[in-house]
This record gives sequence, structure tokens and C-alpha cells, in this order.
Amino acid sequence: MDEPTELPIDGVLDLHTFQPRDVKPLVNDDLDACRERGIFEVRIIHGKGIGMLRDTVHAVLRARADVEDFRLAPEDRGGWGATIVRLKTG
Repeated sequence: MDEPTELPIDGVLDLHTFQPRDVKPLVNDDLDACRERGIFEVRIIHGKGIGMLRDTVHAVLRARADVEDFRLAPEDRGGWGATIVRLKTG
């Protein structure tokens, strides 16, 4: 049985080491934890690949009522291999 992984809650979530089946709950849990800590801009690193992980992340973001908007990161923050999420503050 795998041991739980303790992730820092710092506004950056790197999904490279996680199984695809874990992505949806992981993204939701991380965004919840960021909101609790007053972090309203989050960078989710999903990698470039063929886009399946990016599509999964974007589907999770579209389903959340507390997401103000999201977009692919600028080149200096990961380009199309990462997504910048802005959470609602109120």
C-alpha cells in the first residue's frame, strides 16, 4: 500500500509524479487548501505531453464554482505545460 504524500500548499501543484486516476481529487484538494490559506492564484503543472492531463485539469476547473478564471501559463511559468488558476476571493 502506498504511503500518503504530504504536499506543500504554496500555490504550485506539480502533477508529474501522480497517477492520472489521482488528478481530479488532488486538484480539488489542493485548490481547497490554497483557498483556506488565502492563496488565490495557483499554478498547476500538468506537462505538455499529448494534452490528456491538461484536459482533465481544465475539466475540474470548469466544474468548480470558486474558479474565477484559468489560462495556460506564460512561457516563463511553464507555457502550455502549466495552467494558471485564479480563485474567487469572496
